[in-house]
Formats: sequence, structure tokens, C-alpha cells
Amino acid sequence: MNTNKYRVERPLSKDLVHKKISGVCAGLARHFDLPRLGVRAAVVVFGFMMPVASVVAYVVAAFLMPNRH
Repeated sequence: MNTNKYRVERPLSKDLVHKKISGVCAGLARHFDLPRLGVRAAVVVFGFMMPVASVVAYVVAAFLMPNRH
């Protein structure tokens, strides 16, 4: 029986190698195994729909997410 079934192999962190602003979108894409362009496009669309919430969420994520080593 595999006891490490829910072990996180890739911790959530900013990706400084593929960053455009602070690496939040690239880090999210890496963690969830999604295309970086798709995550960035979703953030832009969310930014047009709810600009204040998206800016606040991005800034909070930029401060709270650790850098990838």
C-alpha cells in the first residue's frame, strides 16, 4: 500500500526562470502542470472581469509564495 499517495512532489512556489512579472503565473502553471500561456491568459481575463480582486490576489500571492530554488 502506498502511504505517500497525497505527497506533493512539486511544492507551490514562484518560478523565477520563466517569470514575466514576479513568477506567480509560471509557478501556478508548474505546480498544476498547465501551460504557462493558458494560466497567464486566465489571469488577464480575470483581471478584466474583476480588476481589484485580481490585483489584490496577485500581489498577495507574490508576497506569500516562496521562490523556487
